[in-house]
Amino acid sequence: MRTARLTLDRDFTIAPVSRRLFGSFVEHMGRCVYTGIFEPGHPAADDRGFRTDVLELARELGVSLVRYPGGNFVSGYRWEDGVGPVADRPTRLDLAWRQIESNRFGLDEFVTWTRAAGVEPMMAVNLGTRGIQEACDLLEYANHPGGTHLSDQRVKHGAAEPYGIRLWCLGNEMDGPWQVGHKTADEYGRLALETARAMRLVDPDVELVLCGSSNSTMPTFGAWEATVLEHAYDAVDYLSLHAYYEEKGDLPGFLASAVDMDRFISSVVATADHVAAKLRTRKRIDLSFDEWNVWNQADFHGRGHEPFEEAPQLIEDTYTAADAVVVGDFLITLLRHADRVTVACQAQLANVIAPIRTEPGGPAWRQSIFHPFALTARHAAGEVLRVEPSGPALETARYGEVPQLSAVATLDGDDVTLFAVNRSPDEPLELAADLRGVEVRGLVEACAVAEDDPHRTGGQDEEVRPRPLDGVTVDGGKLTALLPPASWNMIRLTRRA
Repeated sequence: MRTARLTLDRDFTIAPVSRRLFGSFVEHMGRCVYTGIFEPGHPAADDRGFRTDVLELARELGVSLVRYPGGNFVSGYRWEDGVGPVADRPTRLDLAWRQIESNRFGLDEFVTWTRAAGVEPMMAVNLGTRGIQEACDLLEYANHPGGTHLSDQRVKHGAAEPYGIRLWCLGNEMDGPWQVGHKTADEYGRLALETARAMRLVDPDVELVLCGSSNSTMPTFGAWEATVLEHAYDAVDYLSLHAYYEEKGDLPGFLASAVDMDRFISSVVATADHVAAKLRTRKRIDLSFDEWNVWNQADFHGRGHEPFEEAPQLIEDTYTAADAVVVGDFLITLLRHADRVTVACQAQLANVIAPIRTEPGGPAWRQSIFHPFALTARHAAGEVLRVEPSGPALETARYGEVPQLSAVATLDGDDVTLFAVNRSPDEPLELAADLRGVEVRGLVEACAVAEDDPHRTGGQDEEVRPRPLDGVTVDGGKLTALLPPASWNMIRLTRRA
């Protein structure tokens, strides 16, 4: 039996757990909005058209903030189309996803929905087809108290109090040739700088996210980050990262996907800190990993020649047990970088590569990836502990040699939670943990997401769900557990007598 070891010590802290790590993403893409979170006339819809069954699942998921309205969609979006009386709103062509956009759901509805869900709104501004003035107009409408044309419009539309949106993305994936209004790094860096300066004149309390590379395989990756930061470093607070992963017929490599996410984060941190040194500034840029998930992109060929239609079914992936394990490992990785990654958004919330699926006029249900997210969001609190596991390695075709165990822990008063993934597709792993540094007194709960068939899917009957992890023992300051193959595991401990 292979054994991996780690140590929990309350002095080995990384950073506090940021609640913003448990964000999600709602884009006007496919059925995420229409027949996802919003479906007037549905049996579970409230008087605002919000699906209350989806609201309940979003609360259970533990989502802390939601990024909106895109994504690629935002680069051609006119925000003012989505405010005011719905009957007066124009129907538009969405060039990003070749959709008909009715604008029945817009900024006013989104903010109302976030308040119903108990989440923080995160807005993106259009720096593709629009620019500085439109971004300032949107901010004035949303956040200025009143007494101006745009803020008084918001009041007239039924929102007497400002929306108070703090977190704003300066565009989306502007390095991507697929983006409407795609720009070079110098073009975007200058525009982002001037937009940031102007937005801070409207509301000095905003927090601004600069677009990093769309993914780490972009030919301009690294150079893009350095260039845009050299332009806008002093005017922004965060730099964005986006990444999606898929199996591609290689289960061992797929189960190790978080290794690539880890390298991606470390590379961007190094680039940001290099620019800070070059600029001779003590200011530190944090990271916003505001799009991440498992996405079977090989099955999606885009919509470049499809007819325009309203709310088509797009990338409604059905997730497996292996997908859930990988999602759980991504969350471990984000927590391990909690000193620099302080915002993160799983893409997306409903239907579109999502933990929540819905049927128009019918039920809503949890996918397999729902469970590791919900449990991590619920129990990862307090301080993140650096556990530095040691143990066996696995050889993968995709990433070379990788650790078999991925793990992190959090300490919140008397509550200690250990999250661990066994990346081997076919071998169990013995975990031996030294607990003396946290003075654990007992075991509270142990569960795992693991199936004999890693490709088993969850559906409305939720075949894939957390199950008890048997055989975990805590004795004499030592923990032992047997982690099943291809498994995500959560072990909750207590320091109470």
